[in-house]
Amino acid sequence: MSQVHVLVIDDDSAVRDVLQETLTQEGYAVSLASDGAAGILAAKETPVQIVVTDFQLPDIDGLEIIDRLTRLDAKIIPIMMTGFGTIETAVRAMKLGAFDFITKPFDPETVAVIVRKAAEFHRLRQENHLLRKAVRDQYRLDQLVGISEPIRQVLDFVQKVADSDSTVMIQGESGTGKELVARMLHFNSLRKDRPLVPVNCGAIPENLLESELFGHEKGAFTGATHTRMGRFELANGGTIFLDEIGELSLPLQVKLLRVLQERAFERVGGNRTIQVDVRIVAATNQDLETLVEEKRFRQDLFYRLNVIPIVVPPLRERRSDIPLLIDHFLARFNQTKHTSVSGLAPEALRQLTEYDWPGNIRELENMIERLLVLKKQGTITTADLPEKICRKPAVPELKEHFIQFNEDGISLSREVEQYENHLIIEALRKANGVTTRAAQLLHLNRTTLVEKLKRKGVDPRSHSESLPN
Repeated sequence: MSQVHVLVIDDDSAVRDVLQETLTQEGYAVSLASDGAAGILAAKETPVQIVVTDFQLPDIDGLEIIDRLTRLDAKIIPIMMTGFGTIETAVRAMKLGAFDFITKPFDPETVAVIVRKAAEFHRLRQENHLLRKAVRDQYRLDQLVGISEPIRQVLDFVQKVADSDSTVMIQGESGTGKELVARMLHFNSLRKDRPLVPVNCGAIPENLLESELFGHEKGAFTGATHTRMGRFELANGGTIFLDEIGELSLPLQVKLLRVLQERAFERVGGNRTIQVDVRIVAATNQDLETLVEEKRFRQDLFYRLNVIPIVVPPLRERRSDIPLLIDHFLARFNQTKHTSVSGLAPEALRQLTEYDWPGNIRELENMIERLLVLKKQGTITTADLPEKICRKPAVPELKEHFIQFNEDGISLSREVEQYENHLIIEALRKANGVTTRAAQLLHLNRTTLVEKLKRKGVDPRSHSESLPN
């Protein structure tokens, strides 16, 4: 980090000399000014991080200097000195952004300690700014890896709804990147400088989840030794991401419904209503509509959450993105693991692209990390791939009587439709009518299967019935 520059403004030359000597010995670059106008001019000509100014100056008082300098550069940290200290003056200085207030006469070491704390505050604030920028850059819309039509549709949708405060429901199989989509929604919204607070509803024990979401008052239950803010309060002004929303118990669903309707709640053990301004983004890998039918998820809550649905496609439905994702993970892990793997042999890439990836992007990412750690350098070949990747999928044997040709031939489209009907029926039977599971068995997106069922006029609950031809 570059040297911190301190500007000292005081009409007393003895004070200027003492502070210059003390702060120079501390390792700071120091500039001096004998009045307010000279100090403001010096700050305009040379960027400074800390200003130590006297309150009473020949031309401008210290409060006006603080006001004008922080308008010039909001990152400047002002410190006020005065020989006529009053509580009122100190309060006014602090309101204008003064970091500290020093009463004359002072011990030079005391000033050095205060400047040291101000420099540390400046460093932490700068680091925080850089970290926030890095996070925002990480979740820019152009960071979503993929060129396939399904992922472009997700990207377009995120771009359209990011600035909206409407509730979003993200659906997709495990490992497809639902949390990434949630973070992109937040960091491309007007709330990007406010908190994004994630909650995994399936990972927190049910008896603790209510307190985790809404907080609790001291003494609300055994072990509640102090008042604690919940995740909704922590997310105030920003976004709360409720992952695995389908795992919420029915009583908590009622409380969440109220928050969605009123943006208000009470802490556990409390009676004071707390208002919050928060955007809600939820995610699930379950079929919430089936849970509604089974009375395990409230219908009114489902409709409140499903205002803007986004479906993240599984990796097998976006195979053209697999080479891009592999390159992305190769570059990242080569850097973090200090390896030098140059790429994949064509046959190895083909086999990775043809694999169905039931664990989706998370499985692919873990696979690439494993390959790099074991390979270290060179090119990854089929010999480096695990057996499950290289294993050829079993091809179902076609029976001779599967299709009977007659003299007039057959209708290909009708035969394909009938075979598709047969496969869907079998999948529904094995899944006991649960469309999400049936879609997984068929390696389809759930919404694709639902559309097919609607077009065919099939009720998934009547899975033993025959489909129309």
